[in-house]
Amino acid sequence: MDRMGLRRLVLTALFAALVTVATMVINVPMVGTQGFVNVGDTMIFVTGIFMGPLFGLLAGGIGSALADLLLAYAHWAPWSLLIKGIEGFLVGVIAHSHFRSQRRIGLTTVLAMVVASTWMVLGYYVAGGIMRGFPVALTSVPGNIVQGLGSTILAIPVIHAFRNLDLVGHVLDDKLRK
Repeated sequence: MDRMGLRRLVLTALFAALVTVATMVINVPMVGTQGFVNVGDTMIFVTGIFMGPLFGLLAGGIGSALADLLLAYAHWAPWSLLIKGIEGFLVGVIAHSHFRSQRRIGLTTVLAMVVASTWMVLGYYVAGGIMRGFPVALTSVPGNIVQGLGSTILAIPVIHAFRNLDLVGHVLDDKLRK
């Protein structure tokens, strides 16, 4: 494995760990669906926006599933792997290139987080419907909306604070090759 491949692997693992920790630090149980509301989406958004769709997919899916396992919500881990992975992919596809060129939080970045949050709410509604029944799953929708909006709001200052950090850009790539 070359240095860039190793760097990308390490960054993926780091961001997956950050998603796991952010998910575990603040979590509010939802009795009806036996799930919980958390702020892990904040780090999924940061990952997808800074690193791109593949990193968002891997860090979002793996980090969220790992948090489910560690918090004894193993029944949600396969769903989180899929739902949160796609959430990270979506935010990366929509916002990464634009953010990388502009280095600021614009409408595209905010819309990307809203679209990804909407997917997360829908994904967990369907998953909850399959697992517990759709009337019960409907009770998780308000909490997931708050989670998505709260994570979007929290992600904005984090992204702004680190906006000039170029994790996988050409400048760092060139420095590592020397």
